[in-house]
Amino acid sequence: MIAKALTETHALAFNDARPWSEQEFEELLKQNRVTLIGDAQSFILARQVADEIEILTLATHPSLHRQGYSTKNLENLVTQARENDASTIFLEVAADNRPAIALYDKAGFAQIATRPAYYARTHGAPVDALILQKKLDPA
Repeated sequence: MIAKALTETHALAFNDARPWSEQEFEELLKQNRVTLIGDAQSFILARQVADEIEILTLATHPSLHRQGYSTKNLENLVTQARENDASTIFLEVAADNRPAIALYDKAGFAQIATRPAYYARTHGAPVDALILQKKLDPA
């Protein structure tokens, strides 16, 4: 149920890349270290290992863009991360995804590395992945 709705939003949010399948979402949601922040229309899927949290994906339905949903989801993730004694949140974002980069920059993430030609595109050349990180102060 929820996996199907997440799949639909993810496909709309990432229209120039291979969207995640319903099965991929189902498998991730079964893992006890994976958490879903938000709802099917705007969400973050993240995984905690030791004191690090990786944002696996963040997506918002296009009709809800620029309304603060992703910002609120990130704030909620940071709060939860601190409650779970995480010291770092990291993620990969496509170098051409300017709105996402701006969102993460505003939230205090900094680039720590690049993965050249990491993301395949439906149309055009592969795109670099920027690895971003946010260090957390203790709660």
